[in-house]
Amino acid sequence: MAYKILVLKGDGIGPEVVGEALQILKIIARLSAVDLEFKEGMIGGHALDTSGTPLPDDVIKHAQDSDAILLGAVGGPKWDNPNAEQRPEQALLGLRKLLGLFANVRPVKPVKELMSASPLKAEILNGVDVVIIRELTGGIYYGKPSEKRAGKDGREAVDTCSYTEAEIFRVLKFGFEMARERRKKLTSVDKANVMASSRLWREIATELSAQFKDVAFENQLVDSMAMHLIRRL
Repeated sequence: MAYKILVLKGDGIGPEVVGEALQILKIIARLSAVDLEFKEGMIGGHALDTSGTPLPDDVIKHAQDSDAILLGAVGGPKWDNPNAEQRPEQALLGLRKLLGLFANVRPVKPVKELMSASPLKAEILNGVDVVIIRELTGGIYYGKPSEKRAGKDGREAVDTCSYTEAEIFRVLKFGFEMARERRKKLTSVDKANVMASSRLWREIATELSAQFKDVAFENQLVDSMAMHLIRRL
């Protein structure tokens, strides 16, 4: 059985990074006797220039038929017009929504040989092993209305932050399950002192924590968490 991987190199540094990742994947596939089938597509700024859309229909079809997607960065100075009707970044939002990619998983673990290149001291970085999970398909990026409009005092703009219980529950459950397999510690980060959506998030997080008694759980405001990430890693 061949696993289908859609390769979307993107713009700017994307093709360079994805090219190196492809070499590594091919080596792993050969050593592990895994059959990988690669198909390339175009998204982002170059797709916008070529086909008039950052996310062409053929890429959507291939994405739906693939087992995985290897994706590079999109966008760049050439397309850096915030007032444009179509922008390269819309390809990322479209893929996330289309495929239900609701959890962005970002591991943070220093590479010993590269620690001298970090602005943080080595003694701070030693032993760091954190995974940050970010919700991707709800919230302010997808809420409606999202627009610039005329108001009684001139121009105004609105972006709506909306979360359903189901959207919050599934990403928190994902986080608890990952924590259970790692260091058995989960911190839910919010802005519950100001935002109603964050208060709902905290409420659901606290309720769900009762199902994961083996995971140490805490809620944390994003303001203090930014400091803790540097001081308490």
